[in-house]
Amino acid sequence: MHDPSDQNDIGSWLLSLRARFESAGPSLLPLFDVYAAEAIFGRQYISADLMALPAGAKVLEIGAGSFLLSLQLVREGFSVTAVEPTGGGFSHFYEMRKIILEEAEARDLRLHVSYVPVEELDSEECFDFAYSINVMEHVEDVGKALRNVVRSLVVGGSYRFTCPNYLFPYEPHFNIPTLFSKALTQRVFGRKIFRGQRMADPVGTWKSLNWINVIEVRRILGRQPELSARFNRFMLVTTLERIAFDSVFAARRSPLIRRFILQLVRLRAHKLLGVLPVSLQPIIDCSIVKEFDSGGPTWRR
Repeated sequence: MHDPSDQNDIGSWLLSLRARFESAGPSLLPLFDVYAAEAIFGRQYISADLMALPAGAKVLEIGAGSFLLSLQLVREGFSVTAVEPTGGGFSHFYEMRKIILEEAEARDLRLHVSYVPVEELDSEECFDFAYSINVMEHVEDVGKALRNVVRSLVVGGSYRFTCPNYLFPYEPHFNIPTLFSKALTQRVFGRKIFRGQRMADPVGTWKSLNWINVIEVRRILGRQPELSARFNRFMLVTTLERIAFDSVFAARRSPLIRRFILQLVRLRAHKLLGVLPVSLQPIIDCSIVKEFDSGGPTWRR
């Protein structure tokens, strides 16, 4: 089992990078801080999965963005491939990740990067573990993306991803309720969506959203009998705790919502939300395993 002695060292990695941004790109520091917080969360999110892997295991990150987390895993001894096309809504990554990759090269951190959409991923039985964090809601073809990722896994390998569940009537990128369909939501909330000041590319981000949901994911995976899948009911509980205690993450929500969530967490009432069926929760946290046998997929809750 993989047990890196420096597992929590992501903090020192991010601090050293921040120092580089202070000199090479000070205007990018607010953006860097957001993605540094995301990298810390991502490392915590997949911590248990990584602990189950052997040293030097092959890991695939779908939608690596700034490459902060991928490079941290390289530092820990994993062989990492990062898929990152930087499509609509994410052009602001370019300048920031250029500095990050220059620092990685200076440290001789070998990251394999594939600048293609996940729908064009062409690997078979290569990876022990794959993951994506808030990426699957942006892919053009959810079914093809999932099929390509699981095809790239070795037998016994797993893919874990988290993203919004659009069966729940809330859009987290724009902090708006959803109204049955993307088109109707845009018609009603278009001004708020396209004239928002907190997002670098609101038009591109909105265009990229695919309205993924739990039922759709189950239907797609149900067609692949070599897979088993598990949906975590407690991701919402974890996310509310993050909003309550992570100031950078919390800043994306309105002050009213933040105060309500903080009070909910203080009373520990948020833990009751873990009993909700996964189809009714706002967040998908799905783990898929490529099984040895060819039996039908099982849905564990």
